[in-house]
Amino acid sequence: MVLNASAQTDFLKQQKKYVRVRTAFTDKEAVFNANLSKHYIDLESMNILIVAFKAEDIFEIYAKDKSETSYKQIASYQVCSKSGELGPKRKQGDYQVPEGFYHIDRFNPASNYFLSLGINYPNAADRLKSKAKYLGGDIFIHGDCVTIGCLPMTDDKIKEIYLYAIHARNNVQKQIPVYIFPFKMSDQNFKVYSEKYTNNPSLIDFWTNLKVGYDLFVENKEELKISVDGAGDYSFN
Repeated sequence: MVLNASAQTDFLKQQKKYVRVRTAFTDKEAVFNANLSKHYIDLESMNILIVAFKAEDIFEIYAKDKSETSYKQIASYQVCSKSGELGPKRKQGDYQVPEGFYHIDRFNPASNYFLSLGINYPNAADRLKSKAKYLGGDIFIHGDCVTIGCLPMTDDKIKEIYLYAIHARNNVQKQIPVYIFPFKMSDQNFKVYSEKYTNNPSLIDFWTNLKVGYDLFVENKEELKISVDGAGDYSFN
């Protein structure tokens, strides 16, 4: 059963009806609570934000109290497996992991991959940028170590990640941001990858747009205020 993130009737209590969520609490609650304490994050007012880097296979969790504006990194994980190559997902069956600015839109406590968190691919930018008839979907952060476009984290690590997400959702964080970048987009890295993909100017243009958001987040560690223009480019206000 996939529970829509818009539901708000004691979300945490609903989730604990599922055996795998209870297993996550049994196995990971002590580690989870210790990490929040270490970073001075209040469980009852925690909000989170997720950042992933495809080239480096890195998955980061940032957190803050609801009353704060700036996030701080509190956890980092290795993505277990990958499919496709650098560049955005543009159609069904291309094996690509999306690149862009998303949010968690589904919680699946009975996933085929232990536990999973859906992201809202395709978003408005993806729909405008793609010419494909079928863009695909069902992109998840999940357990296990297999993928055809998702972010697999192993059953062990998804337990921790899922706890962060369901507590944040229970704190009425309606949209948990998920920013997926092709690589760590420092100026030096961007130069290296731009030279590597010099024969693909449309891809470099796309990455140039993503880098604006990357730079803003790195500088301020705040959730980005994002809109999408008629060409499918992101704007950051």
